[in-house]
Amino acid sequence: MNEFPDIRIPIGNGVEKFIDFLAANFDSFFDFIFVISSAMIKGLEAGLLAIPWWLLIIVIFSLGWYFTSLYGGLLFALFMFLIGTFNLWPQTMTTISIVLISVILSLVIGIPFGIWTAFSKTMSAIMRPILDAMQTMPSFVYLIPVIFFFPLGNVPAVIATIIYALPPVIRLTELGIRNVDQEIVESAQSFGSSRSQMLLKVELPQALPTIMAGVNQTTMMALAMAVVGSMVGAQGLGERVLYAINRIDISLGFEAGVSIVFLAIIIDRITGGIAKRLQKHGRDSA
Repeated sequence: MNEFPDIRIPIGNGVEKFIDFLAANFDSFFDFIFVISSAMIKGLEAGLLAIPWWLLIIVIFSLGWYFTSLYGGLLFALFMFLIGTFNLWPQTMTTISIVLISVILSLVIGIPFGIWTAFSKTMSAIMRPILDAMQTMPSFVYLIPVIFFFPLGNVPAVIATIIYALPPVIRLTELGIRNVDQEIVESAQSFGSSRSQMLLKVELPQALPTIMAGVNQTTMMALAMAVVGSMVGAQGLGERVLYAINRIDISLGFEAGVSIVFLAIIIDRITGGIAKRLQKHGRDSA
């Protein structure tokens, strides 16, 4: 009586068959995605490695100073210098490449979806449970389907990261547009603005601080996948952490781990500073 009855609903089998169907019938499509994504990652990585280390540190310092403070710029420059002293500079550039490509593609997909959900109650109702499921799903689960479609390496990690990091930018884009002051919208309508003009010149600029908060969260979630992505062959700092775990190398594990923390702090503070500036600009223009 204490045992659960012998009832089986094989949802997992259905999902597996669907994945097999996609892998068998859309092989050329996934090959195209792999080639494009791989070229983007390698190109960005090569570009970052071509920049002298001192120049990149100066750029980080300048961004930190402009968007946070002089102290912030100096601190971020020190973080990047310390990463170099750990002998992890190439791995850091690889991780930055994976994160940047993932974030850019997440924004290209997520912001239009957020706009769509903001203007369509039906689409919003459909997307809400999907986004809830995406945000509560363990990050490791996203690695399972991508390894069926792509060879091990950086590309499956990028695809999994995009799926994992999409919800914040979709939600906050929708929230930002929905919270635009209706008096501003009605004023623009009274001047005969078209729907596209309303969106591009009124609603998106007003919603930009909220959207930037979504960009910040998406970027942080993408960076959080750095170690998880190493389990499907992604290179960079996450690979060093995984290697250190396998070898029980405390020194390497700490240095690679703290390097990821440094990157997280730099990205969080700079994107947060951008959001604050946009918010202040929005209040001044209003």
